[in-house]
Amino acid sequence: MKALVIEKPYEAAIKDVPYPSPGEGEVTIKVENIGICGTDIHIFKGEFLSPYPIIPGHEFSGVIHEIGEGVSHFLEGDRVTADPSLFCGACEFCLTNRGNHCENWGALGNTVDGSMAEYVKVPVKNVVKLPDSMSFQEGAFIEPMACVVHGMNRLDLKVGDRVLLFGAGAMGQQLIQSVKMAGASELVVVDISQEKLDLSRKWGATKVVHSDNISEALNENDYPHGFDVVIDATGIPKVIEQALSYLGPTGKYLQFGVTPDDAKIEVNPFKLYNKDWTLLGSMAINHTFIPAFHWVKEGRIQIDHLITKEISLEDMVDFLNGPRNPNDLKVQIKME
Repeated sequence: MKALVIEKPYEAAIKDVPYPSPGEGEVTIKVENIGICGTDIHIFKGEFLSPYPIIPGHEFSGVIHEIGEGVSHFLEGDRVTADPSLFCGACEFCLTNRGNHCENWGALGNTVDGSMAEYVKVPVKNVVKLPDSMSFQEGAFIEPMACVVHGMNRLDLKVGDRVLLFGAGAMGQQLIQSVKMAGASELVVVDISQEKLDLSRKWGATKVVHSDNISEALNENDYPHGFDVVIDATGIPKVIEQALSYLGPTGKYLQFGVTPDDAKIEVNPFKLYNKDWTLLGSMAINHTFIPAFHWVKEGRIQIDHLITKEISLEDMVDFLNGPRNPNDLKVQIKME
């Protein structure tokens, strides 16, 4: 079968690789759609914890092609998506509902071969059947939504909180809808793209600010006490430092965007102490795939408009190496 293989940082190619036959308790899925995630870009650049060579891809949907021994509740031809998380289920963290910090943590497309291929092998316990009403495009969007659900669980937003969000890309747009649904009174969104800001206002932002105008738009006269909640969805260290400066007393800060693993920021420890700040991280998924699936299935979160375009698997090499459109939201691979 053909697959995109990242041989080492900055080196990727379409190659013929062995078909992944399912073992006991596994199914092999014929892939239909794959979402391209920022983490895939970090893997390509050597900025993540992935081994090499590796087939990336952890946001996907498809059709069950082959069933392994011991699988009884799925059939060949079922339309499915799957949680890419590979938790051991036996360590201290797994046994205390902290699977995303599993001592043997793994994930499809991150630590083992993933879905940027014609076929992918998945533990059947991770597989979720798609209703006929849900497209393959939507099915490949459940995983990023599950990351948002985990972030929202970490944040524990209070009704009436005033929220400032940096980054209005695909993940930021899902956060906008989620923060609105959770009851924020004010939601200010900052980005460099006016197109993304216009979309933010349409889907839940109460105010949008171009990053060039942030000092004027968020001045101390209008926001003397900052915000109750500040979220970064950019993963850019300089933006993160700026974001923290708008956090008010007893405020919560959520680091949602993924940074390079060697990134550093400066934090004023006196402000951390004096303002009673809470600093939170949000790592991947933590048993949030099913809740995200239900949220999308019931139409609480709309995602169709976030898919900017589809490309072929062969196009992915140029996509990784070339410049990308800053106005793009989610780009998906459509398998032939």
